[in-house]
Amino acid sequence: MTLTLVVLAAGMGSRYGGLKQIDPMGPAGETVLDYTVHDAAKAGFGRVLFIIRHDFAEAFRSAVGSRFTGKIVVDYAFQELDLLPSGAVPPVGRTKPWGTGHALWCAREALPGPFAVVNADDFYGAGSLAALGDFLRLPASTGIPTHAMVGFPLGNTLSENGAVSRGVCTVDSEGWLTGIEERSGIVASEVGPYRAYYAATPVSMNCWGFRAGTFLSNLDEAWRDFFAARGQEEKAEFYLPAAVDGLMRRGAARVRVLPTADSWFGVTYREDKPRVQAALAELVRRGIYPSPL
Repeated sequence: MTLTLVVLAAGMGSRYGGLKQIDPMGPAGETVLDYTVHDAAKAGFGRVLFIIRHDFAEAFRSAVGSRFTGKIVVDYAFQELDLLPSGAVPPVGRTKPWGTGHALWCAREALPGPFAVVNADDFYGAGSLAALGDFLRLPASTGIPTHAMVGFPLGNTLSENGAVSRGVCTVDSEGWLTGIEERSGIVASEVGPYRAYYAATPVSMNCWGFRAGTFLSNLDEAWRDFFAARGQEEKAEFYLPAAVDGLMRRGAARVRVLPTADSWFGVTYREDKPRVQAALAELVRRGIYPSPL
């Protein structure tokens, strides 16, 4: 059973000001993706599937994909504005991508078996990828399809340089995800005692483990319903966390929240880059990663 790491890398990086997916971050010029793929291969994933766009495919293959030749099987899928259900057309004037749920929908035919999903510009840590690998190798449960999500404390996922969007989660006493709500515009001043959010509140950073089959069929149905209801809105997005939440509310999925001791960090804004570079350099200094990878 080959485990696939799906990397969401089609984002435009509008707030960052460029293609952060290929921006060097590590001491030897590594991208954040270099660390994620390294951790996935170590956790037993045998394939990585990058979801990108055609307009930067050549640059991405050269700068990122080529780095993994001989280390892991590399494949590509493409997210484009006009990849829609048969007969559907985007609204006139729409340029904004359709979101992370749509990105995964675009790659559905390339996913015959169990897979994890991560963002291209987020660092999750080796423990997070190992936990997903262990979960996906377990026998599938009977009854309601069961998936997994690595949860990170909201207080550890903020940027000092602006607002962020997060999938804010509720989790029951047995570790099952009971709800997830995509919230945008979260800033550090809103997090803390007696404020809008608790620092320990678990959030989704798009670090998921899914079994193909039923999940992808349900995702297809959810995307079609979304497009029928909101497909003519110029800026509506089909978020993966919202899609999963909808499946849970329908009784079509259960999600186990996997705890992790790893630190998350990422680059939402260009000003975040020095902090990420320093964090990676410290991990190398401590011997957690070699340099170069």
